Amino acid sequence: MVPVPLDGADNPVRVLVVEDEALIRLLISDELREAGFTVIEASHAEEALTYIASGGAVDLVFTDVMMPGAMDGLSLARQLLASYPSIPVIITSATLRPPPDGMPGIFVQKPYSADRVIALILATLGRDPSRTSHE
Repeated sequence: MVPVPLDGADNPVRVLVVEDEALIRLLISDELREAGFTVIEASHAEEALTYIASGGAVDLVFTDVMMPGAMDGLSLARQLLASYPSIPVIITSATLRPPPDGMPGIFVQKPYSADRVIALILATLGRDPSRTSHE
């Protein structure tokens, strides 16, 4: 896999990965970086919101549902929709089957493949998937 700037410029897509399970967060973050994304990691929803509220640049949030703290991934997605409607959210879970009606974001079931997540991010942002060389 060869990193390629996804927008044809020197500014790759910035994805905020919100996942409390360190190994899962590390695995998907590494795959996204190898595909050319800039990845910011957060271990819970409050950390993600703090990053965004402090002016951290994010093009998309990829969040798990089940996390410690006062806010789960669905609450995070609702808060982002209300406060930062230009930031799309992809929600993942192993326990939501099927996802609830009115989910505030796009849903991908765990376990997921990195290729599936990459394609979903690109489609959500309206990017050309042929711009990456993820193998």
